Amino acid sequence: MTTLVIGAGGQIGRMIVRKLHESGKPVIAMLRKPDAELESLGIDIRFADLEEDFSHALTGCDQVIFTAGSGAKTGADKTILVDMWGAIKAIDAANKAGIKHFVMVSSRGAEDPDNGPAAIKHYSVCKKMADDHLLASGLNYTILRPGRLLNEPATGGFSSAMPEAKEAQIITREDVADACIYCLQTSGTVNKIYPLVNGNQPLANALN
Repeated sequence: MTTLVIGAGGQIGRMIVRKLHESGKPVIAMLRKPDAELESLGIDIRFADLEEDFSHALTGCDQVIFTAGSGAKTGADKTILVDMWGAIKAIDAANKAGIKHFVMVSSRGAEDPDNGPAAIKHYSVCKKMADDHLLASGLNYTILRPGRLLNEPATGGFSSAMPEAKEAQIITREDVADACIYCLQTSGTVNKIYPLVNGNQPLANALN
């Protein structure tokens, strides 16, 4: 099973690509521009841009992880074009390509943007629109809705219950990367939506 990672230049995407490659799993990194680090590892790279036609990147792939994002430093226009419209285009392209499993890295608050973090409401709306499109697509999916992302090393501890206290709604980027890979390899996660934060359970229990 060959996995295409859309957003491979981002922090989570880069971790996913490296982990899959190091474990001997076929992986393709979709990038907008050259990346010396990934190229030096001998990873298969397909250059494509979410704001253009990128359907060729899915050729020969069986699974997709979508972890692309416009980033906190861009405006709402890029959030719409990348996090929402880019994701919707990726879902449609996956359908046409016969992708067997689509893992979406969404966000806390996407289930109900009116009651999510106010500062990123426009982002939560975009994530909800993308998630809803995936749910209606007919694809086998897994949607992960992680809390606020941290750069610390993986903890290996998870919870799929989003705590009420916002300061506890956190998870490391590496733990999210590990969860994405777990979902690809675990049939029990298909057609499920999981809130995701750091907790006290192993992945197999948290994503049961």
